[in-house]
Amino acid sequence: MEIFRVLYLYCLLLCFIKPITSRDIITPGILLRDGKTLVSSSGLFELGFFSPGSSNARYLGAWYKKSPSTIFWVANRDKPLNNGRRNGVLQLNDRGILLLLDYTNNNTVWSSNYSLNRAYNPFAQLLDSGNLVVKNGYGSGNSGNLDQLLWQSFDHPCDTIMPGMKVGWDQETGLDRFVSCWKSSDDPGRGDYVIKIDRRGYPQSVQLNGSKVMVRAGPWNGFTFTGFPNHNQNPVMNVEFVLNEKEVYYKFDLMNNSVFSRIIVTTWGTGQIFYWEIQTSRWQLVTTSPPDLCDNYAWCRANSICNIDNIPVCECLRGYEPKNFKEWNVSDWYSGCTRRVSLDCEASDGFKKYTGIKLPDTTSSWYNKTMNLEECKRLCLQNCSCKAYSNLDSKDEGSGCLVWFEELLDMRQFPAGGQDLYVRVPASEIDLFGNGGHGSISKKKLAGIMVGSVVTIFIIIFGLISIKRRRKLKKSEKEVMDLPTFDLSIIAKATSNFSIINKLGEGGFGPVYKGTLEDGKEVAVKRLSTKSGQGLEELKNEVGLIAKLQHRNLVKLLGFCIEGKEKLLIYEYMPNKSLDHFVFDKSQSSLLDWLKRWNIIHGIARGLVYLHIDSRLRIIHRDLKTSNILLDAYMNPKISDFGLARTFWDDQVEANTNKVVGTYGYMPPEYAVHGQFSMKSDIFSFGVMVLEIVSGKKNRGFADPEYNLNLLGHAWRLWIQGRPMELLDECLNESCIESEVIRCIQVGLLCVQQRAEDRPDMSVAVLMLNGEKLLPQPKVPAFYTASDIPPNPTSLEQKCTQFSQNEISQTTLEGR
Repeated sequence: MEIFRVLYLYCLLLCFIKPITSRDIITPGILLRDGKTLVSSSGLFELGFFSPGSSNARYLGAWYKKSPSTIFWVANRDKPLNNGRRNGVLQLNDRGILLLLDYTNNNTVWSSNYSLNRAYNPFAQLLDSGNLVVKNGYGSGNSGNLDQLLWQSFDHPCDTIMPGMKVGWDQETGLDRFVSCWKSSDDPGRGDYVIKIDRRGYPQSVQLNGSKVMVRAGPWNGFTFTGFPNHNQNPVMNVEFVLNEKEVYYKFDLMNNSVFSRIIVTTWGTGQIFYWEIQTSRWQLVTTSPPDLCDNYAWCRANSICNIDNIPVCECLRGYEPKNFKEWNVSDWYSGCTRRVSLDCEASDGFKKYTGIKLPDTTSSWYNKTMNLEECKRLCLQNCSCKAYSNLDSKDEGSGCLVWFEELLDMRQFPAGGQDLYVRVPASEIDLFGNGGHGSISKKKLAGIMVGSVVTIFIIIFGLISIKRRRKLKKSEKEVMDLPTFDLSIIAKATSNFSIINKLGEGGFGPVYKGTLEDGKEVAVKRLSTKSGQGLEELKNEVGLIAKLQHRNLVKLLGFCIEGKEKLLIYEYMPNKSLDHFVFDKSQSSLLDWLKRWNIIHGIARGLVYLHIDSRLRIIHRDLKTSNILLDAYMNPKISDFGLARTFWDDQVEANTNKVVGTYGYMPPEYAVHGQFSMKSDIFSFGVMVLEIVSGKKNRGFADPEYNLNLLGHAWRLWIQGRPMELLDECLNESCIESEVIRCIQVGLLCVQQRAEDRPDMSVAVLMLNGEKLLPQPKVPAFYTASDIPPNPTSLEQKCTQFSQNEISQTTLEGR
């Protein structure tokens, strides 16, 4: 033992007389200065000082050595070194506490927590997991505490969950390990979005915005979280959930150590899983949460199930009905569902079995690990407040008991996976809905159902005849009768009497205001301007069209108001405004990294496929532009403003108009000059938007300084010269994936080709964006006027160069 002590002291002396180098540990008296780094033994991870984004502030953090911009842990995230100079120093004291000092004044900027364990010759080390730890070393009186953990960075996550890192509670110490986003790309301070374990009822993983639940992973069922049933099929990731008297946490480990993976919560509130792709030396996005509407917390509200494959997506549980039929019929689920018949609160009550379900919010649940399913059922029947029950653990043919006592929230249906849920129904409705094998319909009830059905059919027939007659009498007003109407006084109050403070923006239709209804729901109010070229017919057109549409990438119309001279449309509120607010604003464009832009392009494309192909009506928008693409809280795009849209019959290809409407810069030549519009008109507009999103430049008004080309011509010239990446917005250079950028540019150019018949259909464009096959080479774009290529521009092209004047939708240009 004496020999070991002498060797340790000798090594310690060497540390005092040399600067810290890569792979060194930090011991008391050794300083890690700004400009030096601490590297894990494998060389995968590095700890040192950095400045995020465009900030001059200095932080101590850890990152992947192959990807230095990927910071996964920050020590002083809320207390930066603000002087802009490299005066930071990290040291370890003899009590085993890490201290981050400002060397100019010796002030402590950050320190690690004091350990309850006694420190013996402590040292700090960056492990091969990326975990910065402080441990006990060799020394007198320390034979039983060698390598004892005193502190670790994995107990204090930032925005990233690393393999082996626990997210959850240490029930003995009260330590809550949770992940929180950065405030911005320039500020790693703790943001509003958090991923944590909620310990109320049966513990579950949730994503919060402040105190508001945004996404819920669902309870653990022994294999996976019921809200993400496919996660247990991940070939490289093993997820573990632990619930005992000492700890409540989940973590993931990698089955293959050669694969890097991380989970982050972004500044805009989405959860993302990344893998490191060795071939390209880039991070590859695998999963984004929430991927669809049904993953948003309680999207369908109380006592209903969300099914993304259905239209509408929300359906009440059996034995329940919408609390507000008028709202429900227009896809406003806010009020949820309520019981049609009260429970008998007797043993005669039964249960309706649902399969493939994301189990309801467990905040108000109770659980027991040892009971079986039959015991769980009997327990539920004995308590009148019990609403439903399920297995706690799906392993070993199911075990444990989980019961709910409040409204059933945040359920969804999965085509595969999910779990069985037994929802309580009164005895009087057991036979009607089935009981998972607990009853059948009696002859008497069957006869009653048949008689009732016949009566219902006659009522429906007479109702349809009556509706048909009313349609003939009031055909011009039919479109606005399918949505709820709002009183002007309610909208005026919600918008503070259309206060300038609440004004969100203004387009060709008129101004748009933010409003807050009495129930706290935020809305966007579109107010028809008396000076607008659009009027009541355009308003009716927009109401009539959008009321029939249901898609995640189309804005949701909640209602309308027509009183006197006031004509208003009430929409769901989009907190991130419109796409042009980000793409063309230098101060905002950096918030749209390549991943967001890639997702926005795909979202717009999916929305157009729905309008052109999948909806009940074939709809040509005719005014697609970046200002008509709204962004929700998760930066998902939603197509808006259907005032100029037109419907086609199934076999109709194109139509003509004597009044050309739309926005210069987004109109194709056949429409702008001859008034011919078709699906290819929208595809042209989509192509313009793709090139604008990639470049961060407006097609309208852009001028190539050398050839005086618009954005389309500039993009095509770069393409044929083999320099497409020069089109990319400068702020995307570090975040982009080159192959995706080039594919988007090529698809954009294919969509803006001069001849409409050369442009791909929207369904083909989506396949082009998502595929890996070689794409056809684009031909000359519309409005290309350079004298060299092509040599003889047509007169049509020359005439159309004038149509790039302003951003307002036009209605006065006469077609020729």
